[in-house]
Amino acid sequence: MKIYLNSGKVKKEWTDYNGHMNLAFYIHLFDAGWEVLLQKFNMGEYSAKIEKKTTFAVESHTTYDKEVKEGDEVDINLLFLDRDKKRLIYKLEMTHKDEGYRAATTEVCSLYVDLNIRKVTEIEQDKQKQIDEFINENRDNFEPGNLSLVHKLKK
Repeated sequence: MKIYLNSGKVKKEWTDYNGHMNLAFYIHLFDAGWEVLLQKFNMGEYSAKIEKKTTFAVESHTTYDKEVKEGDEVDINLLFLDRDKKRLIYKLEMTHKDEGYRAATTEVCSLYVDLNIRKVTEIEQDKQKQIDEFINENRDNFEPGNLSLVHKLKK
């Protein structure tokens, strides 16, 4: 079972001359899904503006498995999440809402950054605890398949 994050609809201006969604907008939709979790862990937009701490993606591995076209609706699901004191590794999946096929996946390594000094910093203990509780509650729902970046964690 996957962990649903959010949905999106392919807009005309997101399609390219091949008649399908351009790769930049796959990333855009994945990023919107990730923001759902960042808000849950108080590490997203609010944290960036008020606490001056947030995450920066530093590496990713994306697959484009089957095209989506203008008007198609897609769901963004979490397949995997893990962390160390400074990093989050996550994998997301995009599925076609009506037909159920996997359109794409992305696995990302993000670093936790103090925006005041623009340097990597440790995730606060309360946030680490919240993330760990989420991971433990959802571990049985993870369906990561092959992971390319999990070796980046320093546990």
